[in-house]
Amino acid sequence: MSQIIMILLISLLVLVHEIGHFIAARLCGVRVTRFGIGMPIGPSWKMFKWNNTSFYIHAFLFGGYVSFADDEKNFEDSSIKIGEESKEESKEEKKDKNAPAKDEYLPSDSPELYDNKTITQKFFIVSAGVLMNVIFAYFLVMLCALWFHKLPASKQDIFIESSTEEITSNINEKNIQKNDKIIKINSKNIDSFYKLMFFTKNSKLFDDWADNNLININLEELKKLNPEIKPDTNLKGKTIILPKPKAEAPLDVNENVLMGLEKYKKKDVSLSKTQIDLRNKIYNQTSYTPSDDIVLSDVALALSDTYKPLSITLLRDGKEIKIDNVILNEKGILGINVIANDIYYEIHTFGDVVGKSIDYINSTVSMMLFSLWQLITGKVSISDMHGVIAIVKVGGDIIASKGILNGLLLTAMISINLAIMNFLPIPALDGGHVMFLIIEKLTGKKPSMETSEKINNFFFILLILLMVAICYNDIFALITKKF
Repeated sequence: MSQIIMILLISLLVLVHEIGHFIAARLCGVRVTRFGIGMPIGPSWKMFKWNNTSFYIHAFLFGGYVSFADDEKNFEDSSIKIGEESKEESKEEKKDKNAPAKDEYLPSDSPELYDNKTITQKFFIVSAGVLMNVIFAYFLVMLCALWFHKLPASKQDIFIESSTEEITSNINEKNIQKNDKIIKINSKNIDSFYKLMFFTKNSKLFDDWADNNLININLEELKKLNPEIKPDTNLKGKTIILPKPKAEAPLDVNENVLMGLEKYKKKDVSLSKTQIDLRNKIYNQTSYTPSDDIVLSDVALALSDTYKPLSITLLRDGKEIKIDNVILNEKGILGINVIANDIYYEIHTFGDVVGKSIDYINSTVSMMLFSLWQLITGKVSISDMHGVIAIVKVGGDIIASKGILNGLLLTAMISINLAIMNFLPIPALDGGHVMFLIIEKLTGKKPSMETSEKINNFFFILLILLMVAICYNDIFALITKKF
């Protein structure tokens, strides 16, 4: 049910976007022939007709459109005919129950045609969908603030609840207590469960990567412990003395990575399958006799994939307690149960409603724009992009676990994101149409219809391919239980 609610909320955003185009077109005197919710894929139903506009709903709910008289035109004797069947139409086309009303004509110079409007009016019509999404987002956040008297601070307090039965680290040897608040790991503030999981996942024993400095240290120790063996000697059948395992350097990443705004890229050396097998055999051993063809550098590399120790700072009774050298096993789990409590800003006055709602959206917009820049500059991979399938799954989970407030706020953020993405200067999007209008204003020449169609069709195909890639990411993430 929560996922059905999320689908309806996303459909509402599309409706809001298309209403923006519809209202702007009508204000500018453009005739709107069709208004559709969903895309005309599969079953379609004509709901009603009002003031020359036929309203449709389509089974494929993700999408929508507003169709002007220009979009359904056939030129006959210098007139634009709206929806009348031509003599050459097939019998199948005549049976189309969703066809627009017949016997309506507009002269080619009619002021009701979009093409005959000024650039300023066209700009308003094209931009109105994006503007409506932004307005709706602010309205929705303010409504939530007014109704629930609080807004999330997008942060969490992380408390230790208990130890787990399975021992996966040495943290239980460090005198932890129930209700201890985890405030820092490796000197980085921990204000979300995601940050906690990031540190534990990437500090575990055996991540198939080795620290460069540690490789050099282990290689020098191997030479000292085995002075009779030269670095390039084949060690097959020879017994070598191994140094004691050493920790890798503690994990140190920037805030963008911890917030999920930048992909974490390891700078260490990746182990091959042979080196991984060797690592598993020699860890915590004092000597080893290889049965394969390897050299000392292979052994040094295998010895250097160990663990990254964690330094955890707790808050207990108002005092900070630092726990050093927390070691995780290969599961990357601390071995404790934690509670993540969302932090909220309290809303007391109408001024709080307006002010905190604006602050909430502005901070989210800043993060979205930064994320978009990270994607453009390659710091975030396209494989990390997700679409409507993931949104429905994650949004449904949020509604189920945290309530409708967080679901509505997520909808507001999706509305802002829809506005930003739609306004990018990419042909086939609203921003692309705006770009053509700006070019027309600056040059005084309108791009030819043929050129515009070719460009729009090309980028439309690219967008379809991108949508397919994003759907693949979503499905793969669901199968692998990433969400």
